[in-house]
Amino acid sequence: MSAEKNRSWWRRYLAFPLIYKLAIALVLGAVVGLLVGPAIAVIEPLGTVFLRLLQMMVVPVVVFTLVVGVSSGSAGQFGRVGVKIMVYYMLTTVVAITLGLALASLVQPGAGLVLPDGAGAEPKEAPPLKEVLINIVPTNPLSAMVEGDMLAVLFFALVFGLALGVLRNSEDERLAGLGENMRRFFEGGAEVTFIAIRGILEYAPIGVFALLAVTLGETGMDAVAPLAMLTATVYGGVAVQVLLYCVLLLLFGHSLRRFFSAAREPMLMSFVTRSSSGTLPVSMRAAEKMGVDEGVYGFTLPLGATINMDGTAVYVGASVIFVANVAGVDLSLTELVSVALVGVLASVGTAGVPGAGLIMLSLAITQAGLPFGPVALVAGIDAFLDMIRSLCNVTGDLAGSRIVDGGGRKKRRSRTAGPGAVGGSTPAVAAD
Repeated sequence: MSAEKNRSWWRRYLAFPLIYKLAIALVLGAVVGLLVGPAIAVIEPLGTVFLRLLQMMVVPVVVFTLVVGVSSGSAGQFGRVGVKIMVYYMLTTVVAITLGLALASLVQPGAGLVLPDGAGAEPKEAPPLKEVLINIVPTNPLSAMVEGDMLAVLFFALVFGLALGVLRNSEDERLAGLGENMRRFFEGGAEVTFIAIRGILEYAPIGVFALLAVTLGETGMDAVAPLAMLTATVYGGVAVQVLLYCVLLLLFGHSLRRFFSAAREPMLMSFVTRSSSGTLPVSMRAAEKMGVDEGVYGFTLPLGATINMDGTAVYVGASVIFVANVAGVDLSLTELVSVALVGVLASVGTAGVPGAGLIMLSLAITQAGLPFGPVALVAGIDAFLDMIRSLCNVTGDLAGSRIVDGGGRKKRRSRTAGPGAVGGSTPAVAAD
């Protein structure tokens, strides 16, 4: 009887939304830490385990998901629209992570906050930029994985994925079959990784509670203002990024009123659900209302939900500066460039992964050689930051789809002018 009750309790726990569990852990951790004080350090191992679990999954998630993502396309898919949307996604991600780094460097969230002793390992010495660029190409991929050299791991996975994509699309049936078998292996590895991450995220509320309670028990109210400053920086960065989308839409001759009239529903949905992939059907319907060709948005939106993470890039850039400030480390230009490169490349591999923001942040922290202790503070407010990240990601996907579908306006105008127009639109709806 007790076993059945335990199973029922566990099912109810799993069914309870993660965002609410993290929010409860955030509040309880803050309250308990402030009330109990330094004595709460006895539960620190619970939080340390959570950080180690995150670190444990960094290499597998990059290798499996990046290889699967890069090898999934065929040469035919990367035609006119494919090349344009890939360039758009990569450029906006570069801008986003640079924006996060720049804004946080101005605001300096976390400056003056000191974590308790032992909150993380000492940061490593950063190599010069020339050495960083050379070391992107690993001499031994396995050694790079063991040492946590994430740029080298990302490069290897990218090359391997491209080669696997060529093998899968070979005209030789034997080679194509071998390519499919190899890709199924990596797909299986990716699925196993997702399951493991889902399990880690179920433990996340306990880890966040312990880490936040211990941190606030040692620092008191000193951590509240830096966290509020980090949140304001991320939200402000996303606002600037959305403004960039507006500028691009205007440059390509599209109406902002028409765009946001259709995009507001998926934007709100993504903010509430914190999921770009879950909002995909709503995003597709919005793209259709804008007059985007089905053949375009049917390719660009799923691809964007998989690899485009502008909001998360802003968050990673700002959070890296926050962690560096808390750790008392001044990041050099070389380290900032390394973080930007990792953020852009990691967005291809980790976008579809649950908890992608924390995974990408872990990658960037590892590359910069920063201690992991301050990540606990960021993890505590991650749910609130995830809302605005998802909104930015979805908005960027829709803006990109609208921009690359610049051709064929006459065709859409004639198609929507009649009584059979999508959603009963008038001719003005599709006329840009």
